[in-house]
Amino acid sequence: MKAFSLSMALVDFIPVILFAAAGILLMRDLYNKMSKGAFAIFAAGLIDVTCAGGLKALYKLLYAAGVCDFTPLSDMMFPTQSIGFLLAGLGILAMLLHRQKGKAVYGAAPPVFKGTFVFVSLMVLGLGMLDAALCVLSARLKKPALILLFLLSFACSLAMGYLSAKDFAKASMNWIAEGVNVIGQGSLLLGAVLLHRQGLPALQLEKGGELL
Repeated sequence: MKAFSLSMALVDFIPVILFAAAGILLMRDLYNKMSKGAFAIFAAGLIDVTCAGGLKALYKLLYAAGVCDFTPLSDMMFPTQSIGFLLAGLGILAMLLHRQKGKAVYGAAPPVFKGTFVFVSLMVLGLGMLDAALCVLSARLKKPALILLFLLSFACSLAMGYLSAKDFAKASMNWIAEGVNVIGQGSLLLGAVLLHRQGLPALQLEKGGELL
């Protein structure tokens, strides 16, 4: 039996909103630093993650309100969100490692497997690449303190991977997961805002488009 209260369902929208805000800010700041292909992958990944999280939150809200138990909204989250995180990570990693002038970078979605472990692994991998790239940008801006925020965001993603294996029929586990998710996405948004204020939009890539 699911343990979703109406208040918990509403709280589930908070990390989605935080991630969406961070994604929009990062897309604006990094747009002029990416090739069309890299940016398309990056943006598609962020949008994919946001939509997947929003649909899962909507499912919880509909269930808690007694409207319906439309499980496809919940079941699609792991495969959709994991691919989104992977694409976002590949897009920003391409910006750091490849020349961006006149080059498009293409990514293929990984095959879909049954079960959540593979999807959690892809989510952690994608977030790892995303946070690692943001740590590099923080270092280039000589703001090493911001690295702690992105490390915290990644640590929370690892914690979410661990919690996904727990019994979510218990309301306490759902609240713990909600708290970890809010902290993780809040750290990502705060880091993105501070990067923006410290000059990320004006940061120039070196060596014809390479940052490393």
